Amino acid sequence: MASVAEVKSAIEAAVMQVSEGQAAVQAASEKIAEAQQSLAAAFEGSGHEAVGAAQAALFQASSELEECLAATLAAVEQAQTYSATL
Repeated sequence: MASVAEVKSAIEAAVMQVSEGQAAVQAASEKIAEAQQSLAAAFEGSGHEAVGAAQAALFQASSELEECLAATLAAVEQAQTYSATL
């Protein structure tokens, strides 16, 4: 069985990994936002069905990335709460 110190260390390592993942998700979110702006400029004045579909898909991707960040924040909070009880 792992000692309390080992468990806390493992939790800290996992939280660091999540933080790295959050940074990657945030970077992806920023790139999606840039793509949305670029496409909006490129599609300006177009009424083609594909334009709306592309914009909707990017909006969905952006929303899902935000949900991902919220979920990881909750996971970190729970892990840190557990670690504090040890």
